[in-house]
Formats: sequence, C-alpha cells, structure tokens
Amino acid sequence: MEYRKLGNSGTAVSAYALGTMTFGAEADEATSHQILSAYAAAGGNFIDTADVYTAGASERIIGSWLAKNPTERDQMVLASKGRFPMGDGVNDIGLSRRHLRRALDDSLARLGVDHIDLYQVHSWDPLTPLEETLGFLEDSIRNGKIGYYGFSNYSGWQMTKAVWLAKAHGWNAPVTLQPQYSLLVREIESEIVPAALDADIGLLPWSPLGGGWLTGKYQRDTSPTGETRLGENPERGMEAWKERNAKERTWRIIDTVVEIAAEREVTASQVALAWVAQQPAVTSVILGARNTDQLTDNLGADSVTLSAAEVDRLSTVSAPEVSDYPYGVPGQEQRSRKIDGGR
Repeated sequence: MEYRKLGNSGTAVSAYALGTMTFGAEADEATSHQILSAYAAAGGNFIDTADVYTAGASERIIGSWLAKNPTERDQMVLASKGRFPMGDGVNDIGLSRRHLRRALDDSLARLGVDHIDLYQVHSWDPLTPLEETLGFLEDSIRNGKIGYYGFSNYSGWQMTKAVWLAKAHGWNAPVTLQPQYSLLVREIESEIVPAALDADIGLLPWSPLGGGWLTGKYQRDTSPTGETRLGENPERGMEAWKERNAKERTWRIIDTVVEIAAEREVTASQVALAWVAQQPAVTSVILGARNTDQLTDNLGADSVTLSAAEVDRLSTVSAPEVSDYPYGVPGQEQRSRKIDGGR
C-alpha cells in the first residue's frame, strides 16, 4: 500500500481510505467487520466515517471492531464528521459550539476512543460565524479530543476564507478537504483544486467511481436492476440513471475507461480510481464497499499507475464543459504569463 501525508500534517495515511457510509445499511455488522479486517490486512490505515452515517450505526460498528482488534486500533487513523442533524431539536444541527461539542463527544463514545485523528465539518453552515466553528476546532485540538481538522463539501472561497481566518487568529490550519471527484464529476478543478494547492490542503475525494457508473457494470439505455445502488433505486440522488444515461459524455468516459482496463488487464474500477489518485492535491481516495469482493477489487488500484498518455486520454474524454471565462482556455491563458515576456 502506498502511503502519503495527511494533507499538510506529518501523519501518514494509505492512498486509499475506507469509506464506511455503507456500514449498518448496505453492509450489516458482520460484513462490515469483514471489510474492516480485509482493509487492515491489505495495509490500509485510514478509516472515514460520520455521525450521520446510518444514524450513528457506522461509528458504533467501527467502534466494536476496534475494541476486538486492539493492534489495528493503534495503527488506524480515524476520521469522522459532524454538522448534520442527529435529533429533532433546533440546535441539533450546524457548526455551532453547542452542536459540535455534543456531536464530537457522541462520536467519541460510539467509536470507543478518546480522540479522533481527523475531525471534519461535514458541510458549510451559513448561520454560524466561521470564527465560532474554527475556535471550537482549535480548542478541541488543544484539549486532545482531535488531532487535526478538515472540511467536507466546501467551495473554494469557503475553504480559503477558513484558512486565512485561522492564520489571522494564530490557530491550527485545516489539513484536508473532502470533495466529490471522479472522471464524471470534475468541477472542483476550476477553483477548489487550485485553492487546495495554494493552501497545501490534501483532498480526500468521495464517490471516485461516480456512484458505481465507472465500474463498467451499467449498459447504455438499459435501466439497471439487481443488488446495486442504481438497481435498487434508479433515481438515487446525484447518481440517478436517467440524467447520466442521457449524456453522451457519460458513455464516452465509460468506454474509454473500459478500453484502458482491457489494455492493462485490470478492472474498470481500478483504472478510474488510479486516475483520481494521480490528480494534483489528492491525499487519499475514499473507497466504499458493500462486501469484501468489492473492496479487494478497488484496492487493486493501488498497484495501477497510469502512464502519462493514459491519464491524458482519460482527462481529454472527461473534460468538463466550461465557458471561455473564467475557467475556459482563454481565461486560463490570462492567468499565466511567460517569464521572458511577449504576447
């Protein structure tokens, strides 16, 4: 397993993290424990969860596995998140000190640990002053409840504002950001990736397989069935079948992924994951799995290094559609210049 720095921290994490949103929902406790054990056996050391995943069940399942596996517990880097509602009260949501204090304490209790290595705010909160949120995170580092903090689903300006506000107060800076990122969803490259590179923040991409689309298991104009995310719910959120199936870009990308996989004699999933792992600013790619077979296949991406030509093929076919300004070629050209001058 390849290891990388956790953003701008000194902690080392595996290039592929284990996402656990399936725990307690698509994977029962026994299956989840098998997934955790297989991940640890493969050399993985970075587990990502959240309080809201299956209403706390994900954290409890991880906690029970950690209790049974003290050696692995000491080696794992634990990441969790807080922000979304875990109750019906008016203050059972958000990034206020009041809510985060309880959210963090409850996560620690469910996980059965005395600190969380990476605590992430799950989304922007427009009602809570950013100073209040960052102040709580700073206090939590100082009192030993968390090691580092990061963000999830922040835009470029939100992340940059937080970085500079922390610096202005002399507080610890964020180390990571979790964005959605895959060959199908590349919008973060316009603002978020440059902002992360500027602040030395590591990206932890979620949904790197586009909700299963990039595994090659779906067929054009054939509605999925069976025990898959879209087979069980074709209208599932951002991954919905109808919208993506209707886009020619979707199938150009999938066809190219499948072609390269056949040429390399690896799986489509491994090619798609390897592309994400090789992108600028990426620290660790978050893998989700329903069973150990899926996990094993995905972890095979760790041994796949795409050539520059293969990366270019995939990047070209998946290029997002943007207007000329500010993110298209003319806009990009105006943000650079030659050292020797000239037009």
